[in-house]
Amino acid sequence: MNIHEYQAKAVLSRYGVAVPEGDVADTAEQAVVIAEKLGLPVIIKAQIHAGGRGKGGGVKSAATVSEVLEHARSIIGMQLVTHQTGPEGKLVKHVLIERSCRISKEYYLGMVIDRSASRIVIMASTEGGVSIETVAEHSPELILKEWIDPALGLMPFQARKIAFGLGLTNGLTDKAVKIIMDLYKAFVETDCSLAEINPLVLTEERELLALDAKMNFDNNALFRHKDIQALRDLDEEDPIETEASRYGLSYIRLDGNIGCLVNGAGLAMTTMDMIKLCGGNPANFLDVGGNASAEQVTHAFRLILSDPNLKAIFVNIFGGIMKCDVIAEGVVSAAKTIGLSVPLIVRLEGTNREKGKEILAASGLNITSAVDLEDGARKAVVAATGGGAS
Repeated sequence: MNIHEYQAKAVLSRYGVAVPEGDVADTAEQAVVIAEKLGLPVIIKAQIHAGGRGKGGGVKSAATVSEVLEHARSIIGMQLVTHQTGPEGKLVKHVLIERSCRISKEYYLGMVIDRSASRIVIMASTEGGVSIETVAEHSPELILKEWIDPALGLMPFQARKIAFGLGLTNGLTDKAVKIIMDLYKAFVETDCSLAEINPLVLTEERELLALDAKMNFDNNALFRHKDIQALRDLDEEDPIETEASRYGLSYIRLDGNIGCLVNGAGLAMTTMDMIKLCGGNPANFLDVGGNASAEQVTHAFRLILSDPNLKAIFVNIFGGIMKCDVIAEGVVSAAKTIGLSVPLIVRLEGTNREKGKEILAASGLNITSAVDLEDGARKAVVAATGGGAS
């Protein structure tokens, strides 16, 4: 789960990370009130779940009340397009008003889970204000990394090593160590998957501030953090994906035309790979899980059929805990309830496979059976291109 910058700063502030003073406004008039309270000049920042807001016109400086009003009006309600939003952009509903600070130097500081090492890794760089991907591509030697032993946690000497590597000496080392340790504590205690401060700035007053902040959280751990869960902004999420989560389905819309209904994330990804290998394009990732009911299958079909680009559907089930006859009943029920306007290809393998195939054959519906994954993918690609599913 992602949250907004202002929410991430509030979380980090609770853990002792210094952030600029500011508040959130939903209207230009509210922005003026906040700016007058903080004192001019201020920075006005669009709040959407995407980076690159400044380049898209979503971050502006204001030195007067009239500028605050003008910039807030131009940002609130705009469809902000950045390299992370896609060409459609995202609607800006909130702006963060912050007191300006005099910046002496910008740094990057972030933490993420390195799954290959099964450890949290700290990344830092003197190239703050630039995406870490860009730094990694052009100047990888400027990225400092420290892997944290999960049994020991972040050790002070590791934080000092990062601080020294950034050149934060002469009285700044302790301040840098504190921010690094505080960020780590926030990361672990809130079950983050990513925490990023970019830029971490050194002001002319010799203070270190988190000028921007991004935090992503492990969805599987949200049950432990009702306060974090309450920060979820459904307006920033794909409504179809949000609906899928209500029924316990994992759904991500893609730009292809072959709908996929699969049980198991690994099998779902393999299915999409096979469709691509056979010359087609998957319209979605959809994992119904290993214990889906006929009702969930029906909802899954509704999600798939909501895609206007859909040309065919490929159901690929490997029955283990999930029984093939249950899936078959769900497929038949969904097809009869919703009505199918596109070819449907089904591959069943595993527990109660033959019973499942009998249910499909007896349904009287136009369902094409596949003998294996490759056969199903090829038939789906042929059907999507108008050649039938034979």
